[in-house]
Amino acid sequence: MSDPAREERHHRRMQRQKQVVDAGIARATEVRGLLLVHTGTGKGKSSAAFGMVARALGHGMHVGVVQFIKGASETGEETFFRRFPEVSFHVMGEGFTWETQDRERDIRAARAAWTQTRALLADPDIALVVLDELNIALKLDYLPLAEVLQALAGRPPHQHVVITGRGAPQALIDQADTVTEMRLVKHAYAAGIKAQPGIEY
Repeated sequence: MSDPAREERHHRRMQRQKQVVDAGIARATEVRGLLLVHTGTGKGKSSAAFGMVARALGHGMHVGVVQFIKGASETGEETFFRRFPEVSFHVMGEGFTWETQDRERDIRAARAAWTQTRALLADPDIALVVLDELNIALKLDYLPLAEVLQALAGRPPHQHVVITGRGAPQALIDQADTVTEMRLVKHAYAAGIKAQPGIEY
């Protein structure tokens, strides 16, 4: 049975909330490309970025993806998004650093990925660029941070960029428009559960 007093309190609270939300929407008038960073120790950084790829495709946008570090094994996102001619997908890594155990080789791979990235950042037809695990390459000093920041600042004004990976450098966080930190609360791997297709890759 409904409580009229409770319903009235809820109605007044939602009216106040709507006024706040509407005022915020009215203030947000600028339209430009955004720089987004997904970082932190939790799962879901790349998954969130690839969700944005799906969203961009739904709006008819062209997308460029460069995967740093990753590359030793095929992933579900690569298999899926390669079906779309609007997606330029580049897997440029040679595997996790604890597997390669060769810093110079990893640096060469990161530089090659960065060369591909520069081409995407210079292309005004690409509306969204995903730089998967770039933060790792920056954290390990595989790429000069100043050069990366300069290229990001010089991209086409309407182009969106999403950067993923743990340990995002503070200078990148400062330059970004939106930063999300995924926090690890619990992970199946810690309980001895194997990484599974469709969930981890």
